[in-house]
Amino acid sequence: MQALHFGAGNIGRGFIGKLLADAGASLTFADVNPTVLDALNARHSYQVHVVGEQEQVDTVSDVNAVSSIGDDVVALIAEVDLITTAVGPVVLERIAPTIAKGLEKRRAAGNERPLNIIACENMVRGTTQLKGHVLNALSAEGKSWAEAHVGFVDSAVDRIVPPSESADSDPLAVTVETFSEWIVDKTQFKGALPTIAGMEPTDNLMAFVERKLFTLNTGHAITAWLGQQAGHRTIRDAILDESIRAVVKGAMEESGAVLIKRYGFEPAKHAAYIQKILGRFENPYLKDDVERVGRQPLRKLSAGDRLIKPLLGTLEYGLPHKNLVKGIAAGLRFHCDQDPQAQELAQLLAEKGPRDALAQISGLDAQSDVVNDVVACYNAQ
Repeated sequence: MQALHFGAGNIGRGFIGKLLADAGASLTFADVNPTVLDALNARHSYQVHVVGEQEQVDTVSDVNAVSSIGDDVVALIAEVDLITTAVGPVVLERIAPTIAKGLEKRRAAGNERPLNIIACENMVRGTTQLKGHVLNALSAEGKSWAEAHVGFVDSAVDRIVPPSESADSDPLAVTVETFSEWIVDKTQFKGALPTIAGMEPTDNLMAFVERKLFTLNTGHAITAWLGQQAGHRTIRDAILDESIRAVVKGAMEESGAVLIKRYGFEPAKHAAYIQKILGRFENPYLKDDVERVGRQPLRKLSAGDRLIKPLLGTLEYGLPHKNLVKGIAAGLRFHCDQDPQAQELAQLLAEKGPRDALAQISGLDAQSDVVNDVVACYNAQ
């Protein structure tokens, strides 16, 4: 199997790229960072530090790299069997024209082998969104050909990959936690499903997408935001603060009640899943900064993301949501000089106040009871 992975950052190298390489794929990374590209092409390998109770160092070998904006990547798209991405949600639209060029070249060359594309991003149905951008950049003939020969496969991904402490000295060093989860929608593949250890096919992807979004992502954001308010530096420090832990666990239980209603998850198993997430936040080997995790509050407080979506579920089913409310209020309080979204949020709050700012960001009714609750909580913090 020949694979091309867009995004040679920590998640690309430490998670998806590693799984592909471990599966024996001939793997090429595509990126715009010349330092990382040069290092990959000089060494053709890198080390992944897996940290936990049983720490280990794995070596990923026989990898190559190309610029994601040059002709070489277009030529690869025309040849490979699998394309994956870990570039961040906002970058998907930017790489779509390049993918479209590669697909047109593939069609012109008469290559009708099935190609599957999987966006491994921290978002809901990211590959479907990428597909829309790619189709918009294709010719009419290209669109018809792509629908017949290209599988756009949605996925849910979960692995904590903080910045490596040795990043300054080694641009390829990466640290990851032991836990990982990569779930794919098996109904969207063209041809046979690839055999990749660690990739789990399902025909009910949204249940797992929302399980991760409503638990890991919900809890991570609230831990970061409340942790910053309390003066903690890391996620571990924050989750070991009992007052913060109570809110985080409570919010995950509230969002979990939505999942149990919506998808029929077993309550005992979901409670164990929540405990596993809390244990991951406590990992003493992962030094994950609350400011890094808390960034992009506008996206994280939007209607389809980790706070508002489960909140809407509690409203739909008439379930409690007091801890989710506390988390949303904490998100409005997040500040970071290096994060454009945090700066935009601060300006929005200064101009409109918390009520109208939240309504604009989340789509919630400014006069609703739940917004009243968030505003009261915000003012009390």
